[in-house]
Amino acid sequence: MDVLDAIERRRSIKYFDPTAEMPDTHWQQLQHALRRSPTAFNIQNWRFVRVSDSGKRAQIRAAAWDQPQMTDAALLLVLCFDRLAWQRDPARYWCDAPPEVAAQLVPEITGFYGPDTQLQRDEGLRSCGIAAQTLMLAAQSLGYDSCALDGFDYRVVGDLIQLPADHEIALIVTVGKALKPAHARPGQIDATEVFFEDQFPGSAN
Repeated sequence: MDVLDAIERRRSIKYFDPTAEMPDTHWQQLQHALRRSPTAFNIQNWRFVRVSDSGKRAQIRAAAWDQPQMTDAALLLVLCFDRLAWQRDPARYWCDAPPEVAAQLVPEITGFYGPDTQLQRDEGLRSCGIAAQTLMLAAQSLGYDSCALDGFDYRVVGDLIQLPADHEIALIVTVGKALKPAHARPGQIDATEVFFEDQFPGSAN
């Protein structure tokens, strides 16, 4: 499927066919796509937890206002990030780069992230946001539907997946076969409110 076509077709599906399963070959393809999702300095700070246990799925559903996607989708993936990925042997992120490139960039990782805990967290959220879109478009190209969710109790889900103290959850993405189509698109604000040239209207130079 063409990428632009996948973007156009992707919708937030609320009801999935609970009998539809995802073959392991497709899961492997999605894993590959997720690992190709870009991160700043190539720190690969995303972490992905696939929840397959039906009991945990039911507990997540209970912590998500009984949203049926949590139990009925073929795939439930919790997208997390490691706030301290930048300091975990950063040379490995550039092990296949030319030596002169690695020698320049690896020290910059510590200098960039080390002093700024807010930046560490922001970077994780950015990385997971990009990864979520990568996942949803890859899933669409394989014939699946998806939904990105933040409507759940993060503490409860964190406890269920035994989230490490230096990690955070960004969002959950569910993937499967739609039981019924999404509603018509609810509304799109005008392009003039979204796109600007060089600066916002009326802002100082």
